[in-house]
Amino acid sequence: MTSWIDTHCHLDAPEFDADRDSVRATARATGVDHLVIPAVARAHWGDAIALAHRHGDSYALGIHPLYTPNAQASDIAALRQLLGEMRDDPHLVAVGEIGLDFFVPGLDADVQIWFYEQQIKLAREFELPVILHVRKSSDRLLKTLRALQVVGGIAHAFNGSAQQAQAFIDLGFKLGFGGAATYDRALKLRELAATLPLESLVVETDAPDIQPHWIYTTAQERAAGQPQGRNSPAELPRIAAEIAALRGISPLQLAQATGRNARAALRGLPAFQAF
Repeated sequence: MTSWIDTHCHLDAPEFDADRDSVRATARATGVDHLVIPAVARAHWGDAIALAHRHGDSYALGIHPLYTPNAQASDIAALRQLLGEMRDDPHLVAVGEIGLDFFVPGLDADVQIWFYEQQIKLAREFELPVILHVRKSSDRLLKTLRALQVVGGIAHAFNGSAQQAQAFIDLGFKLGFGGAATYDRALKLRELAATLPLESLVVETDAPDIQPHWIYTTAQERAAGQPQGRNSPAELPRIAAEIAALRGISPLQLAQATGRNARAALRGLPAFQAF
C-alpha cells in the first residue's frame, strides 16, 4: 500500500468529536501514515498536542487569521512560552496555522497582519518553519517573509498565480494541494498542480474542510436538507491520485515525491518510505 503524509488535517475540529479515533484509524488503513495537525487558536493548542502524541502524528501551534477577532495580544506571549516548553518535542514541526485572509468579509486586516508578523518572529526565534493560510493574500504574506525570513514551510491550500507560487518556492516553501484541485472548473489551480516543479508540492486534505468534488454538496442540495459532506484524511489517496493523473505520473511517484517534500519543509516528520 502506498504511504502518504497529509500535511494539513484539523483532526481536532468539532466535526470529528463523535468518531475522531475511528477517523484516524480509517485513514491509516488507506495508507495515510502521518498527519500534521495545525492548531488555529490558543484554546486548540492542547488538543492538537494530545492528538499528535496519541496517534504518532505531528502538530503545529499558531493563531489562524479567522480567529484573530477573538485573540488577545497575550496569546502571543503564551505561544512563545509553549513553543519554548515544547521545543524538544519531536511531534512539533511548525508554527501554524498562521497567515492572512483577505477573502472573508469583516476581518480587520491590520489586526491580522499584527498577529501574523508576531508569529513569524516567533518562528524565527525558535527556528521553526511555518504553515501559512493563504487566501487572497499572497503578496502581503510574501512582503513580510522577505523582510523577516523564516526557515521555510508550507503555503497551505495554495491558489495564487504561477508568479506567486515561484516567489514562495524561492523563499524555501512547498505548496499544498488538496481537494480543490479535484474540480474540473478549477482550471488555473489544476494547471498549477500539473506544471509546478514536483519538488515544490505537498498533498493535504484540510479535513474536515475543502471537500473534494465527490463529497461536496451544493447550496441547492443543502437547502433541500442534504448536509455538507465532511472531508477526512482517508480521502487523501483519492485526491492525490487525481493530482498524479494531472501530472501524468503514478500515485506512487507522487507519494514518494510529496513525502520527501514534506520532510524537507517540516522538521521532524518520520522518514518512512512510500512503497
